[in-house]
Amino acid sequence: MDEARAREVLAAADVLPGPARDARLLALGENAVFVTGDLAVKVGRDAELLDRARRELNVAAWLQEAGVPAVRAAEPKALLVEGHPVTVWHRLSDPVRPAEPQDLAELLRSVHALPSPGFTLPPRELLDGVERWLRLAGDAVDPADAAYLRERRDGFATAAAALTPQLPPGPIHGDALPRNVHVGPDGPVLVDLETFSGDLREHDLVVMALSHDRYGLPTEAYESFTEAYGWDVREWEGCSVLRGARETASCAWVAQHAPSNPKAREEFERRVGSLRDGDEKVRWFPF
Repeated sequence: MDEARAREVLAAADVLPGPARDARLLALGENAVFVTGDLAVKVGRDAELLDRARRELNVAAWLQEAGVPAVRAAEPKALLVEGHPVTVWHRLSDPVRPAEPQDLAELLRSVHALPSPGFTLPPRELLDGVERWLRLAGDAVDPADAAYLRERRDGFATAAAALTPQLPPGPIHGDALPRNVHVGPDGPVLVDLETFSGDLREHDLVVMALSHDRYGLPTEAYESFTEAYGWDVREWEGCSVLRGARETASCAWVAQHAPSNPKAREEFERRVGSLRDGDEKVRWFPF
């Protein structure tokens, strides 16, 4: 889905007070995110994401009731418009500063203290998207690399299912990065709630460990995260398994953009090459 197609769906949804052409595109990934006035609208890449969009709305309402700062829905139901899920949100105020690792840690502590909600949160199937992302990549990636990632997916899925957690399992964000925290005038709030799950709390903590090891997060910043949360997941023997699963998923996620973006193809090749070589220190770049 490119921007033109996302705008067509936005116009067909008819959820904005003004013309869709006037909405500003904020992001284009699995969702296209548009803003205009006091609203933000997410247009999903395909119909397979409809259930996830519905769950995100349920999570937003639950967090609001629990008093956890998070993005709020402007409409309670997800629409399916021309094969694309559409959800409408209250637009956040402009950020007052970038989110820091400790902001994320404090929000995670609040989430991890919650009991399970009154609706079902799925397990964090981190590797479930691999097949879809590789399918979207098509011939833009080497078939041998795609086969290698499928093999890794299967191996890490089996290993992850056998883990013994250090923390009690429960609700997690599922994609716990500072980019999913917005710091407005009233303080930090969680955004991008679509990966909320009921699973090992360690999933949320491994993300930042990987950010330190692969994406260049400074040691001081990582330590500020572990200090604010109160524990370093790298002390847990299962950390390497969840890290390997997330690396596999992150590599396949980039692949879906390879058909239309040469930089994505280059990043995919960097990532899959480092996995093949077993080199855990090759720097990856956010995409």
